Amino acid sequence: MTTNPSPTTQQTPSGLPAAIGAYLIWGFLPLYMSLVTMVPAFEFVGWRIIWTLPFCLLIVAMRKQFGALRAAISNPRAMLALLASASLIAINWLVYIWAIAENQIYAASLGYYLNPLLNVLLGTVFLGERLSKWQWLAVAIAASAVALLSMGALTTLWISLTLAFSFGLYGIVRKQVDVGSLPGLTIESGILLLPAVGVAGWYAMSDQGTVFGSDPALTAIIAFAGVVTAVPLLLFAIAAKRMDYSTLGFIQYLAPTIVFLLGLTFFGEQLRPVQLGSFILIWIAVAIFIADLWFKTHRARAAAAKETTV
Repeated sequence: MTTNPSPTTQQTPSGLPAAIGAYLIWGFLPLYMSLVTMVPAFEFVGWRIIWTLPFCLLIVAMRKQFGALRAAISNPRAMLALLASASLIAINWLVYIWAIAENQIYAASLGYYLNPLLNVLLGTVFLGERLSKWQWLAVAIAASAVALLSMGALTTLWISLTLAFSFGLYGIVRKQVDVGSLPGLTIESGILLLPAVGVAGWYAMSDQGTVFGSDPALTAIIAFAGVVTAVPLLLFAIAAKRMDYSTLGFIQYLAPTIVFLLGLTFFGEQLRPVQLGSFILIWIAVAIFIADLWFKTHRARAAAAKETTV
């Protein structure tokens, strides 16, 4: 006798399209960042936050989510969590923008290769997820890659580790707070707005910054930061709510692979032997991790098919 899936199972939307969309945008983000390398990293982060908020509010209005926004703002626990997530994503943006401006493409790429492996550890610590022996092996090999960099590329290792930990912890916080993806990002942008305006204003009054509005083309490119910031983060938040956190980490390998290839081709950054050795170790860890996920998924589907055909 064959049983049909329940209506709830059929109607549960998949987070896969959202995850792929987010990581494709993040993968090609260095191409956009190459257009604003003349803007100091701190100043650009300020403008990025300033332009993200109105874009989010526009979408909130279109989706009629002001009620959810007010509910989140009136929830002290949610606001405390969003204060933490806003701080983490601001650190992530600043380090990433600085790394691209300084042509440290490989360090940025490595950070996001490490992040999914860090995610499985964070999922174990904070979400009660369990690692298989193969996942532990992948994490151990990734740790060896970090150790190798610490011996030969210590000056850029902090970039990779900061990016990995800041975004990993950001995802953990957002997954646990009961706030929708769009209201959450809107509140995060609002929390960061005052410091962002202060930073942008300081640069506007100094001779170190870019005079916003003096160059129409550059102004438009900077303003577009609101779109390239909000869209992938919204997609990521949607995916994080709908997918197992460890599986979400698997899809994340799409972004650092694109960034690595851009560093090798478009940016022409020299790949040092110690960096190549570290990447090889990471790729081995990634292969083990992906193979383990594939076999687990295959076994789960086989078991589910057997149950529905009893």
